[in-house]
Amino acid sequence: MSTEPAPSSAASGPSADLDNLLEHVSRFGPFQFWQCALLLLPVIFNAFSNLCYVFTAGDLNYRCHIGGCENGTQSEPYIPPWLHNAVPFRESTNQPAKCERYHPLRSRDAPFGGACDAADFNSSIIDRCTDLVYEDPAERTIVNDFDLLCDENRWKVTLVGTIHNVGQVLALALSGMISDRFGRRITLLLCVGIGSTLGVLRSLTVGYGSFMVFEFLEPVFGSTVYTTAFVLCQELVEPERRVIVKSVVLVAYSLAEAAIGLLAMELRNWRTLTRALFLPGVLSIPLLWTTVESMRWLLTKGHHREVIRILRQIAKANGRPPLSEELLAKFTAQQQAKAGPQDHPDRIKEKSFVQLLAETCRHRRLMLRIVNCSFCWFTNAMVYYGLTLNSVTLAGDKYGNFILITLAAIPPSVAINCILNRYGRRKTQCGSLLLCGLFCLLTLTALKDIGAWANVTLFLLSKMAISLSFSTLYIYTAEIFPTSLRQSFISFCSMVGRFGSMLAPQMPLLQALWAPLPMVLFGSVALLSGLLILEFPETTGTTLPDTLEEAAALNNAGTARKSHPGAMEEAKLTTSA
Repeated sequence: MSTEPAPSSAASGPSADLDNLLEHVSRFGPFQFWQCALLLLPVIFNAFSNLCYVFTAGDLNYRCHIGGCENGTQSEPYIPPWLHNAVPFRESTNQPAKCERYHPLRSRDAPFGGACDAADFNSSIIDRCTDLVYEDPAERTIVNDFDLLCDENRWKVTLVGTIHNVGQVLALALSGMISDRFGRRITLLLCVGIGSTLGVLRSLTVGYGSFMVFEFLEPVFGSTVYTTAFVLCQELVEPERRVIVKSVVLVAYSLAEAAIGLLAMELRNWRTLTRALFLPGVLSIPLLWTTVESMRWLLTKGHHREVIRILRQIAKANGRPPLSEELLAKFTAQQQAKAGPQDHPDRIKEKSFVQLLAETCRHRRLMLRIVNCSFCWFTNAMVYYGLTLNSVTLAGDKYGNFILITLAAIPPSVAINCILNRYGRRKTQCGSLLLCGLFCLLTLTALKDIGAWANVTLFLLSKMAISLSFSTLYIYTAEIFPTSLRQSFISFCSMVGRFGSMLAPQMPLLQALWAPLPMVLFGSVALLSGLLILEFPETTGTTLPDTLEEAAALNNAGTARKSHPGAMEEAKLTTSA
């Protein structure tokens, strides 16, 4: 800008804050690019962790073996022409019933002459069976490995996803506090290493009980790596690049989800699939060791020298001249002044986590924002994962459907870059939730009777809308909470959201009570959350708030700048970069 002072006038130039120093060492050079590329690895591992159970605990298509009508060889068709005479079919899926058959009027082993007519069975009497025929005999999941067959064991299969999300709730309750207290980097390394190891050990279990123990423990460590990696990326780059970085993260996450479907299609064995998904996490630790700690977190802890060391490392890697000692001295003095004198009661460095939470409770606007944000996370998690899990029940190949639904999240992930910059965070969040709710409810209208393509189209549109909403939510949440408690609040809101994803695996049981119930639930909560989002402040173009006071003062972009001249100057420098 023409009004900026000359760089040589260090004393009278712009304040030597972190964003200004990042400007000197290149805001997004090779160093930042490499760091963000490394942080995509935990994002990929998190996708593997979150949706692995879709196929490891996936239900199978099987039916009773009809003695006298078939010899039980794998070459025989799964649904021969005479099967309707021998086995009841489910109207909702048009698939043969599992573990049930009509009572034979002859001996079970006596040949029916190959006809197997309706006259050979009594359809008013239903018999149970244990001799089964599988649609895909090569496919192995815990259903046939641990003998979780027939409807009476269905709850055990759906419980796997719920237990997985219970582990995520516990993890999010602890990881935010640990990360904000001890650092993002150490939290990331521990969670990736321990979580991946537990995932590999889960593939060695020999029973349902031990499998469920590891299904709970693995997400306790592995489920938080996405949030930690995301916060590291957001705090490493300037405001106008946050959306671009987030788009790349979302595309990587969707591609990783699709990779699960491809691997499951190829491997067809839950043990081999689990090892293929979790071993790379163990092997990635040496690479992740080269990541750096969040500089914003270091500043809140008063570690100015470590920040200066990282800035020098960035300048060297980006081929930029080293920062002058005068500028670094000014930076240190400003940070010490911002933190306050050693004996000042409000000095950030001396505040414990409990003290910061107590301060938060004194800001009514912040407390309402946390409640509203938590409900928004609940809605997004329940609808997003509910639609993803239901994709394997759509007509057609379940692997192809799963891959299609996961890839449907990529267009919103790419479009979010221009949508957020053009329409802002609040309008995008509100509009995407309202559209998702509308599309979900439209699947219950006469439109679904037009044809299967209409129902699938509405399903995909719902998934695209909730994907856009979820994409926006991560950015939005990071921008409305202060640095000192950012990951704690993100983790808390995400923890509440996990209660929504805990409900998602139970949708088949809810559907048995009333078929339209899942889509009614998805549509209703999405519409309600979309309206409540209007209470959020608009954060487009603003700098990340560092203190509780700055976060509480957020109302709209204009108010934030008027209340905080320093933030206004940083936003100007960012815009002109």
